[in-house]
Amino acid sequence: MAKPRGPAGAFRRTLLGGGAVVVLAGLNAPAVLSFTAEKYHAYKIAQPGYQRQYGSWEVLDVPRKYRTNAIHAALLHTGKVLIIAGSGNNQKKFDEGTFDTILWNPADNTFRKIPTPEDFFCSGHAQLPDGRLLVAGGTARYEVLDGKVSRAGGGMRVKNEDPDKDVTFRKGTRFRSPSGVEYVSKFAVTVPRAKRDFTIGYGRSGRMLPWKTKLTAGEARVFVEAAEKGPQALTTQAAQYEIVGLTGKDADNLYGIAQKLTTEKQDFQGIRAAYEFDPRAEKYVPVNPMKEARWYPTLVTLGDGKVLAVSGLDDVGAVLTGDNELYDPKSKTWSKGPTRYFPTYPALFLTQSGKLFYSGSNAGYGPALKGRQPGLWDPRTNAFTRVNGLTDIDRTETSSSLMLPPAQDQRVMLLGGGGVGESSKSTARTAIVDLKEDNPAFQEGPRLPQGTRYLSSVLLPDDTVFTSGGSSDYRGRGASDILKAQFYDPRTNTFRPAADPTVGRDYHSEALLLPDGRVVTFGSDPLYGDADNTKLGTFEQRVEIYTPPYLQGLRGHRAAKTGRAGRPVLGDGPQQVDQHGRATFRAARPDRIVTARLMRPSAVTHSTDVEQRSIALTLSRTGDSVTVDVPSDPALVPPGWYMLFVTDARGVPSEAKWIRVGKP
Repeated sequence: MAKPRGPAGAFRRTLLGGGAVVVLAGLNAPAVLSFTAEKYHAYKIAQPGYQRQYGSWEVLDVPRKYRTNAIHAALLHTGKVLIIAGSGNNQKKFDEGTFDTILWNPADNTFRKIPTPEDFFCSGHAQLPDGRLLVAGGTARYEVLDGKVSRAGGGMRVKNEDPDKDVTFRKGTRFRSPSGVEYVSKFAVTVPRAKRDFTIGYGRSGRMLPWKTKLTAGEARVFVEAAEKGPQALTTQAAQYEIVGLTGKDADNLYGIAQKLTTEKQDFQGIRAAYEFDPRAEKYVPVNPMKEARWYPTLVTLGDGKVLAVSGLDDVGAVLTGDNELYDPKSKTWSKGPTRYFPTYPALFLTQSGKLFYSGSNAGYGPALKGRQPGLWDPRTNAFTRVNGLTDIDRTETSSSLMLPPAQDQRVMLLGGGGVGESSKSTARTAIVDLKEDNPAFQEGPRLPQGTRYLSSVLLPDDTVFTSGGSSDYRGRGASDILKAQFYDPRTNTFRPAADPTVGRDYHSEALLLPDGRVVTFGSDPLYGDADNTKLGTFEQRVEIYTPPYLQGLRGHRAAKTGRAGRPVLGDGPQQVDQHGRATFRAARPDRIVTARLMRPSAVTHSTDVEQRSIALTLSRTGDSVTVDVPSDPALVPPGWYMLFVTDARGVPSEAKWIRVGKP
């Protein structure tokens, strides 16, 4: 772009001219120069020419009562955005049982508080075929760090050898060790009855022998904590614990077993609860709970509309060893899924083969050398095929991944990332894999401007990827937030700069595409508030919206500065494709429309968004209408609601029309 002339040059001369020299003589020169540079930058980024090339940012005016710690964000088919905080990484709110959800309508910038029945902080979520949002898991207990644990604690396996009844123990139930030390359960727990197995045997003469009965004890797990402080409660030896207050047969049939009760760090613990958020009624609706408690799980929608819940921390704070579950939205029930271990929040993408591609991106918890290998996982057979070629394999945590547009190309990109846990490592590496190849392998992509963790990456209707934010160090440590944004163009395999955001985004930040073609960013949870790491950070509650260049200066658009022609417009049409996968919409100028994209709405948290995808549609025109054809492959186009965008030859998109694909 040519440098601004006229007003820009005059403005710069005014700031740095003769009058400024007099001021500099008596004041701190670097401070004044910094001030003038900031003023000039503010002027420059407000110019129409600059915005048409780089776009523009605007901080949203959110009334104080609706500001929240945005941990999760999901776009609903009503066009509203569900912002879920739960307790928002705030121990005080957790202890008070104060959990937040905000529903924001971008069309008129209105907000509504939604009653939140559980602590959905660090839950998982997925878009369902009928347009509801499945939310599962969350927080049962906050972590207690090393040196802060005053009472020995750990997991207690509660056994039930009674085949005739399930037994529920309330929170506060006491378990007594052989040495007399007592431990208190922190949650209620229901222990299923024992299973009776019958076997029939035959003697040498062929005569049937009497039935043999085998009992397998029912089992459930609960976190317990020593009733009293002190070293007497520490143990690493397996032992059987009596349940205080039981007598007779119950005392014989019901007992606890624990292996390790210590004062080591106690991680966050998950919950089993699951709900569907109804966008029409605007409320959470309870469904059957999961078998396993989960904190930091990934939920991924499959081609048949079912949802696979993968990984997470369980009810005693351990990473699940591979116990995954399937949710059926028709029956509202869970069943056992394929067994495979992944670190928490693994990025899993549904491919046209029906397999799930694990890019290696993940967040937060799991050993450095376990479950980090990218590959194709077939949930039907549980087979896993490694996909190699990724560099900086030790820096995939807090990286960003997405299926590049259009989804028919079956190419997945991984961007940035950092070392495991609180590592200061980060990488500028990007890598791309073509899953249509016989032996897919990652290839190096263009590098980011610098090593970046927590990068947000959003698909746009013009087939580019918008990336922004992140930090170079763990949770923005050392004031390392990156105030940069850029576009990735899959056609040229290059980055180009976008306007810089004004709000830093690191851990617990989100970004998603809105139906009007803009991008909204939420959240950020820095560990510290200063470069010296001496002040605790505060959660970033400002919301910032990015308007891309393709919307700048258009007639009739709120960001219009000049008289550029307006955007394409789709008129009346159906809300669901027909039996042939077609939908026809009225259009004033069909000849201007050159492409159509079906875009699945985001459901994002912790840099993980496995929902968003962009599908290219074939397009036909008449004098006053356009017809789009949606591919019939449910592994390419999972059932659900989508945004339909059409674009003109300039790459300017229409506002989206919502349309449903497949059976609800």
